[in-house]
Amino acid sequence: MRGSASIRQLGIAVIERESVAVASVAGQLDAGFEAVVQELLECKGKVLVSGSGTSHAVALRFAHLLSCVGIPALFLHPGDSQHGASGAVAAGDVWVGLSKGGETAEMTFLAGFARKRGATVLAITEAPESSLGRLADVVLHVVAPRDVDPFGFVATGSSLFYSAVCDAICVVLLELRGYAVEDFAESHPGGAVGRRIREERA
Repeated sequence: MRGSASIRQLGIAVIERESVAVASVAGQLDAGFEAVVQELLECKGKVLVSGSGTSHAVALRFAHLLSCVGIPALFLHPGDSQHGASGAVAAGDVWVGLSKGGETAEMTFLAGFARKRGATVLAITEAPESSLGRLADVVLHVVAPRDVDPFGFVATGSSLFYSAVCDAICVVLLELRGYAVEDFAESHPGGAVGRRIREERA
């Protein structure tokens, strides 16, 4: 049985390691980041975001935050895409695929289907030469530090890393669109956030 101090130190080490990983995103934002932002900014249709496994959770969060900053977005489940859900993709849409390795079969199917439908395909991946990367119109290539995940596979820190990438995209879009708190209030009237906005505007 470990002592409480040892347990705390293990926890502290995790937080410190993940903090370093998230900070490393800043040095990796290149022309691919700019291109992704531009495609989302100019999208005439809807934005569809997909991911499998832990990337599912990151993609779901990303779609929600895009909608929060005024970019109409929905999560499209890659598993359901081969059972009719891919019919949601249309010309003028932007499909965003989050996949660390870029070889998940359902994600590759969706990327190919989106291209066939006339949608723009964006990939956020560590593997630009992967099947997903090769199908994408724009690739945002980012690599999480290998030691941030237990065994290099349990996507704890890397999920925060990719969430930070998505946060950067959302906040930049918010700034470029001149999105104000009044705009946010229209789509977020409920809960504590909605109440706080109303009180501050009263």
